[in-house]
Amino acid sequence: MKFFSIDSPLYRFMLRLTDVLLLNIFWLLFSLPIVTVGCSTAAAFSVAMKFVDDAEGHIWNDFITAFKANWKQGLPLGLISIVAVIAVYLDFTIANQVENSLPFLIVGFLTAFFLLFCLLYVFPLIVRYENTIPKSLKNSFRLGMKHIGRTVLLIIIVAVELLLIFWNEITLFVGALIGPACIIYTISGTAMHIFRETEKDPGAVSNPEKLHEHDGQ
Repeated sequence: MKFFSIDSPLYRFMLRLTDVLLLNIFWLLFSLPIVTVGCSTAAAFSVAMKFVDDAEGHIWNDFITAFKANWKQGLPLGLISIVAVIAVYLDFTIANQVENSLPFLIVGFLTAFFLLFCLLYVFPLIVRYENTIPKSLKNSFRLGMKHIGRTVLLIIIVAVELLLIFWNEITLFVGALIGPACIIYTISGTAMHIFRETEKDPGAVSNPEKLHEHDGQ
């Protein structure tokens, strides 16, 4: 039956779903030491961005190659992300416990906004381009602000995905199987679209002379 042929939408969907499931398993396994979460996230983004491009490859080999190629930047970025999340969480926790919480709420929201824009595209940036961590964080923020409409829409979509994951025990189980990889895939789709536009206009990103295609991508 055509419905079940290798060219059918159902077959392609099931194939991509299997890829996402495998990618999620690899991400979880390599994130277990916690300190390596940045390295595994960089590797997962590298593979997901190939999904977006429909590039042929082997998920395991691509993941391991990207993990090794990006660990020097992925490791500190992972730690930075963890510290940033903890800092924002503590700020809102304090705001919930003090009487005059408005200053803490303002600081918390401004900090969350700044950190979110700095971190949203930083992992796709480091796996696609050669640059320093500070400049990658800066470029992530600049791209987020330049494409504010798409970035806000992306944040809303990711928020909905997180809501669905934590909706109940069943969705939490399914989310544990494919959730992180789905979010990474979602961000990768928007990031790749923005990158292609930016590559046509290198001046849109600071220090374009240092913004080169990564050898491993």
